[in-house]
Amino acid sequence: MKNNTFSAKKIVKGFWISFVGLIILIFLFFLLIAKGIIGYMPLVEDLENPISKYATQVLSVDLQTMGTYAQSKENRIYVNYNELSPYLVQALIATEDARFMEHSGIDAYALLRVIVKRGILFQKSGGGGSTISQQLAKQLFSEHAGSVRERLFQKPIEWVIAVQLERYYTKEEIINMYLNKFDFLYNAVGIQSACWVYFGKLPKDVSIEEAATLIGMCKNPSHYNPLRQIERTQGRRNVVLDLMYENNYISKTERDSLKTLPLITHYNKVDHKEGIAPYFREYLRLMMTAKQPERKNYPANNIYQFRSDSLAWEDNPLYGWCNKNRKIGGDYYDIYTDGLKIYTTIDSRMQMYAEQAVREHVVDFLQPAFFKEKANSPTAPYSRMLSKADLKKIMEHAMKQTDRYRLLKKENKPENQIQTIFNTPVEMQVFSWDGLKDTIMTPMDSIRYMKSFLRTGFMAMDTHSGAVKAYVGGINYQYFQYDMVNTGKRQIGSTVKPLFYSLAMESGMTPCDEVLHLEPEIFTETGEKWPIRNATNKQIGEMVSIRWGLQNSDNWVTASLMKQLSPYALKRLLLSYGLSEPIDAVVSLCLGPCDASVSEMVSGYSTFANSGIRVEPVYVTRIEDRNGNVIATFSPKVHEILSEDANYKMLDMLQSVINGGTGSAMRRYGVTAPMGGKTGTTQNNSDCWFMGFTPSIVAGCWVGGEERSIHFNTMNEGQGARAALPVMAVFLKKVYADPQLGYSPTEQFVVPEKYNNPCLTVYDKEELNSSTGIMDDIFN
Repeated sequence: MKNNTFSAKKIVKGFWISFVGLIILIFLFFLLIAKGIIGYMPLVEDLENPISKYATQVLSVDLQTMGTYAQSKENRIYVNYNELSPYLVQALIATEDARFMEHSGIDAYALLRVIVKRGILFQKSGGGGSTISQQLAKQLFSEHAGSVRERLFQKPIEWVIAVQLERYYTKEEIINMYLNKFDFLYNAVGIQSACWVYFGKLPKDVSIEEAATLIGMCKNPSHYNPLRQIERTQGRRNVVLDLMYENNYISKTERDSLKTLPLITHYNKVDHKEGIAPYFREYLRLMMTAKQPERKNYPANNIYQFRSDSLAWEDNPLYGWCNKNRKIGGDYYDIYTDGLKIYTTIDSRMQMYAEQAVREHVVDFLQPAFFKEKANSPTAPYSRMLSKADLKKIMEHAMKQTDRYRLLKKENKPENQIQTIFNTPVEMQVFSWDGLKDTIMTPMDSIRYMKSFLRTGFMAMDTHSGAVKAYVGGINYQYFQYDMVNTGKRQIGSTVKPLFYSLAMESGMTPCDEVLHLEPEIFTETGEKWPIRNATNKQIGEMVSIRWGLQNSDNWVTASLMKQLSPYALKRLLLSYGLSEPIDAVVSLCLGPCDASVSEMVSGYSTFANSGIRVEPVYVTRIEDRNGNVIATFSPKVHEILSEDANYKMLDMLQSVINGGTGSAMRRYGVTAPMGGKTGTTQNNSDCWFMGFTPSIVAGCWVGGEERSIHFNTMNEGQGARAALPVMAVFLKKVYADPQLGYSPTEQFVVPEKYNNPCLTVYDKEELNSSTGIMDDIFN
């Protein structure tokens, strides 16, 4: 009996020693995990800032998300807890962790249930034991497990991390981090991206059933994919609705009615090549991430670009912003990971109208006309004046610019074999306005085919603030990525004439001064006679006014003024208007042989609507960090170009261009607003321009081919009035038709009374003012 009692005590003692020893071992095991001796334990800094990579949002002035800048597979947009729909939070807690608000990272009851049901009873329906905090720990710090054994070892580490997260963060912050971290597929990382991609909404606006769908995806987003597995995902959504009912978040009536609804998504693809203003967003990205220019990084023949970039680095706070500004920690800002908010000047509605205007005129009208003209031409899409030898040379140069050619050269293919490959028909898909088209053609023919699409650039901005409201850099960013608003520069033709005529006005001339309408005899600095072509055959041999010359874009009148002025003075003036080098100070400069970008021309023309003051384009108003702190603001830069006297003379003449000159088609399109403008067409119809302005909007449009030798053969469609002007006309009509934008076609230019007669010279006005003073003295 004593032996039995002794044995029982020994067993009990051994049990307690083993139990206490096991507890001590478990404690030591978790202590070693917490200290990072066993497995991986993140640093305190990592726990305090577990999600370090957030996409930067680009926002329009009307607060529409235009797009994001993000690292690959990290298109995560930061969202605060108070910006989440309560349905998202309720659905998450009900589905993933019903006792989330009660535990401290580990749900002992759920863990015990899993051990008993799955570990001992081998029941597959034992439920999950991971809390939201544990799942967050897994998302943040656990790599993909290669085996069950490895996964079992990760579990206790995640438990420790979950407890640590609960120490550092509130429950709301943990939910917020979980939803910000989760990858919902289709580049929808985080709940804000997911709400937009699947439903086109912000997190605060999703409905109960939409919230249930998204939370249901958290179990396995590939298995419960609402775009591909609709029936399965709807079933999972309904399970989430049942759990929300069981946890008293919704009523039985709500649950039953919501479960009958079909699963409806509104898919929005996340791609930097799509969305609002893709050309603008890419230009902004390149500008903000630019590095300090170094001469060695520029070709020897590109000294002007180096100078321009160097000046921008010093004077333009937005240029190279990321590499000129540091965060609190000392690192430079990174637009791909810092979760910034960039508030731009673009108005999403005006941007839409601009893109529609380009589509309606350039794509739907001009392009078919161009295809028709080139249909039977052996040199298409190039000019019929091009020789076969020149065409071959151009195409060989184009071939060598392709990725296919560079890849073949990298494989050490001989040139004759490369030529054979490029001239052998193959199956391919090519761009068309009706979608990708399956066809069979040679790679060389595909190059010519893509060159047959007309290109364009259009920009509209506020005349006073410089805020860029619309920016269309081309016809389709996905297939034609060269930006014709800022990157591309083309010959400006007759759009230079207002800039030149303003020099004449500053020199004391008036719009009513007259010249003889004959070809003037002008010689270059080298003694050669300058032959001047003129498209106008009206009033030859008669005296005509300077206003008439600008109104009709007459080259002889323009050249007659050039004879009285200096090409060097004109070059200096063009640079002050915002055009950039190279500009040659030659007598023909008055007819626009120099190149400029659309944005430069728009800035220059803002002078005429702004009392002689040019305003530079403003693309961004402010930048915020991911916590909403303003870290940068931007204001317009202005330059006084013309005296008020000269400017109001120009305003009078430029309005006459629209009301009865080469720009009168604007009125035929139904635009009644007061406006000034100028058409421009370069030699051989290579470049078609229109620059125009109202009291509040200044805009410019260029239309042409990828190369100067790609153009219309005739002036029927190949001129500024036919190719470019209609784009602005369509744009303005749409803008004026939208009362929410606040633009009125009845708004007038404000002209001081003393400038109401533009034909008075400065001396006339001084004499008039003097006489007025004498009469005032007499009557007073």
